[in-house]
Amino acid sequence: MHILFVHQNFPAQFGHIALYLARQAGFRCTFLTEAASGTIGGVERIQFQPRGGATAQTNYCSRSFENVIWQSLAVYETLKARPEIQPDLIVAHAGFLSTVFLRELYDCPIVNYFEYYYHTTGSDMDFRPDFPCSAEMRLRALARNAHLLLDLENSNLGYCPTRWQRGLFPLVYQPKIRTIFDGIDTNLWRPLTGGPRIVAGRQIPDNVRIVTYVSRGMESLRGFDLFMKAAKILCERRNDVIFVVVGSDRVCYGGDQEVTKTASFKDWVLARDNYDLSRFFFTGLLPAPELAQLFAISDLHIYLTAPFVLSWSLMNALACGTTILASNTAPVQEVIVDGENGLLVDFFDYERIAELANEVLDEPAAYKHLGQAGIRKIQSQYSLEVCLPQMLALYEDAINGGRHAGQ
Repeated sequence: MHILFVHQNFPAQFGHIALYLARQAGFRCTFLTEAASGTIGGVERIQFQPRGGATAQTNYCSRSFENVIWQSLAVYETLKARPEIQPDLIVAHAGFLSTVFLRELYDCPIVNYFEYYYHTTGSDMDFRPDFPCSAEMRLRALARNAHLLLDLENSNLGYCPTRWQRGLFPLVYQPKIRTIFDGIDTNLWRPLTGGPRIVAGRQIPDNVRIVTYVSRGMESLRGFDLFMKAAKILCERRNDVIFVVVGSDRVCYGGDQEVTKTASFKDWVLARDNYDLSRFFFTGLLPAPELAQLFAISDLHIYLTAPFVLSWSLMNALACGTTILASNTAPVQEVIVDGENGLLVDFFDYERIAELANEVLDEPAAYKHLGQAGIRKIQSQYSLEVCLPQMLALYEDAINGGRHAGQ
């Protein structure tokens, strides 16, 4: 069996699957990506490089389409130059049109990973009225659905990581999309005990509470500003707490800069209030093993999100047994049951976030059962051991003609 994975990043959503299939199942796995070529764990990585893209003269609403067309062409040309590659199945990330042109090269089934279908109302785009999306941004979002619709038509089958995300797609296509999570490696993301409490090279005394916040970027969509407001209240109430913020100083999603008129949302937030920054550690992005160690020593992890793609960091923290305080938004409610495997709170109510956090920090041991339930949740529903067989069944159904597509 030869599976061709296509994603501009590596390992992204497919790297762990490709490595598993190559090592454990003896599959031939090829990974086409913009990362440098090479071989890792028996998986051949082939680089493709788009030769063009949108310019300032390209209509704002069609720039994404222009960019993915150039990407699609680069994928096509790279594989056309490698005629010895003849996959039995292609797996790609929808929305980048990576597989549309590949129908001209291969007569094999295509499975696409569908992450998000854009809506301008009742969604992330209008969730925060204090950070409104411009009319131009809303129109661009609708245009970006064109990529997804092409991939939906072009796919034999697809999958989505959560039921909520799957429910965003047009009803006519939902029968060909299954709900399968990416899979959490519980050998990496697991409870760790006995080690020193080290943050940024500094040992943290046992009587100091550690609160963590993790996001790829610091932005309104992931509630960074509300987290900071809650943290400020906690700093004023107690002198035994520090905050570890993991992530890049950039906006990955949304149009925060249109409101703040600054390049850094983090700087904008910090400038609007007085924070005792000696109590905060901004680490930047961390390698997975270091982040797992951080979750192991965290007394409380705060996760806030608008209705949007669910972050891996939430699932990883759950797998590590960390006590979670999260926003009660739709994607989170699919994973966390309030009082059972975490605590849920209104996204906007930073005073209540601080109040609940204060209760946890008063007596962390009293909330450990939530973390233990989180471990069981991940192991029983979201671990690689559970998700990989579902993924393989999807691949097999695609190869065998897409039987039993809906789920």
